[in-house]
Amino acid sequence: MLIIIGAVMIIWTGFTYTKKEKIIDAGPIQISADREKTVGWPPYLGCILLVGGIVIIATAKKSR
Repeated sequence: MLIIIGAVMIIWTGFTYTKKEKIIDAGPIQISADREKTVGWPPYLGCILLVGGIVIIATAKKSR
């Protein structure tokens, strides 16, 4: 699982989503706006997960 997540994190370094936020909420009057939020992570984090998954698999096979 770590290998798959690590590879995906190397390929896609983040994603963007839209969130609806209230700007004004004054009784019956409500004004909201769509705001884009970005979630990003460094590619080296994906490399760490990928290498960690490979190390776990390599050490698990030696133990058996």
